[in-house]
Amino acid sequence: MTNFDDTWGRFQAFFSSETTQSYLQQCYKKHCILEPEKKSFSNCYPFIYYLEHAKNYYTLSTQSPLAIKPTLLFYGMTQLMKACLLTVDPNYPESSLVLAHGVTTRKRKKQQYEFLHDEVKTQKSGLFTHMAEKLFDLTCTEGEKYGMEELLATIPEMLPLFIMNKRKKGVEEIQIDGNKIHIPMRVLDHYHMTSNRFKSYFLSLANKLEEVDDEMLTFRLTEPLKLYNCYPFAYDSHNQTFFLSLRNEKSILFPEILVHYLILYNLSMIARYETEWWYHLLHHYETQDFPFISHFLSVSATKIPLLIHTFLLDI
Repeated sequence: MTNFDDTWGRFQAFFSSETTQSYLQQCYKKHCILEPEKKSFSNCYPFIYYLEHAKNYYTLSTQSPLAIKPTLLFYGMTQLMKACLLTVDPNYPESSLVLAHGVTTRKRKKQQYEFLHDEVKTQKSGLFTHMAEKLFDLTCTEGEKYGMEELLATIPEMLPLFIMNKRKKGVEEIQIDGNKIHIPMRVLDHYHMTSNRFKSYFLSLANKLEEVDDEMLTFRLTEPLKLYNCYPFAYDSHNQTFFLSLRNEKSILFPEILVHYLILYNLSMIARYETEWWYHLLHHYETQDFPFISHFLSVSATKIPLLIHTFLLDI
């Protein structure tokens, strides 16, 4: 399991204007951006300051009570995302439109509200939409709704809680042997498919795989999996293993970084504006919400900086 010092120690090399300018220049050349030297020079300090501001938020989150962790982690993550955007979009923020959150949630919670049954909805513009497009080449549909339970189920570190609470899991552990991926045959029951049908379907879903000619669900990787963007797989930072994201009618079809952003956004809004419900949750433990929220915050605090660091190194 990655701890706080290990996570942030990886960013240390970026706290140098000389190193960061050279790094950004390489990024801009890779993306065929005009005037890479000039733009890397003007962006090296904003990039460093985004990382420094993010680290301050995350540091405070380790010292804070659970009640304010969501807010600190959400704003820490937004600073990390802004640093990532500077590697591919040297003019960020080009418009005030991209400064909004890019998602919204119900402002007043209903009676008998449960977090796991809550949802967020994407907006036409904002940080979520902008980073989905610029960082992952994804187009978000305005008004798309995502449920908290469905989002949480895609995070491998959350799997023990889903099993313990007999809730529908969203991932299945796989085995990787060199460049071969072995998927357990039991996933066929989930998809209600034959082996051959699943192979065809799966190859259409993942363009970095080739079929291995045997009777098992075995595939060959044509390139290494990227921790920060390996869908339809997901990385378990606790055990350094990979899981398969199980698709259903409410499938989340984007990288885990975006999943954390949506959950943290909702939790930060609750912590700021639904004080009565929030503190009742923290003190009374009446529903399954508390263990899921508490564990997610613990996972996200170290996993998001880890995934962001792997993104920054992949130039």
